[in-house]
Amino acid sequence: MYFPVPCTFPSHAEYFHCKPLEGPNNSLFLANYDVEAIHTIVNTTPVVHVSFQPSDPSEGPFPAILPMIGQMGSFERPSAGLEDSLDCYLHGYVSSRMMKNAQSSAKGEELRGLPVTIAATKFDGMVLSLTPFSHSYNYRSVVLFGYATPVTDKDEKMWAMELITDSVVPGRWDQTRVPPDAGELASTTILRVRIVSGSGKIREGEPHDDKKDLVRDDLVKKVWTGVVPVWQTVGEPVAGKANRVSETPEYLRDFRNGENETNEKYAIEAAQE
Repeated sequence: MYFPVPCTFPSHAEYFHCKPLEGPNNSLFLANYDVEAIHTIVNTTPVVHVSFQPSDPSEGPFPAILPMIGQMGSFERPSAGLEDSLDCYLHGYVSSRMMKNAQSSAKGEELRGLPVTIAATKFDGMVLSLTPFSHSYNYRSVVLFGYATPVTDKDEKMWAMELITDSVVPGRWDQTRVPPDAGELASTTILRVRIVSGSGKIREGEPHDDKKDLVRDDLVKKVWTGVVPVWQTVGEPVAGKANRVSETPEYLRDFRNGENETNEKYAIEAAQE
């Protein structure tokens, strides 16, 4: 069953005043009114998918969709937390079709930018029930809608590049050759997406079979039911051929251990009622 939680963004200063759609009360889907939870899903999803409508009719009638790195943040309010209103920053290359469309849409004061949809999903478990009809997944998902424009301010661009780099591995920016040189800056585009609406959906818990099947003793003794937890695991770092550092840095070991512990803990807890 699909039970979305729509969220509208009436102003950029204060948003995510969410109400669930009218419908049956389904405990499998936790209607999430928490901005922090929705932003966390985006920021902990390694790859988000961004869709847009190409401006050139010759490219065909279908929307384009691209896998990208995205992070929620606010350059205007650096102290803002995940519970506050935030923009979504996307990383890309100048030559990419989406970046060109965003640059074109940003021209003209009457335009707000390129309309985009951003989707992020975390997969937490396989829910196995008595019947094929009731099988499902435990998951967390977010869909955001907004307008994308290229970041042109040098300070904001550098800030966003650090934000996105540290989303890969926390603290990684300071452990590399920084700042980027002129060629790297020129070939990289950062898009800032002003979010105007969105929705979040979460499923947790055990299978919920129909009563007509649960009363069948022959069925419940024959078919195994439950949840198979699934979580993303960060593997042991493998040094590159050009690497001259003898040991894996402590910050990288801490990141690996922390990610694995957090992901496993959530998936196992999500498998329980």
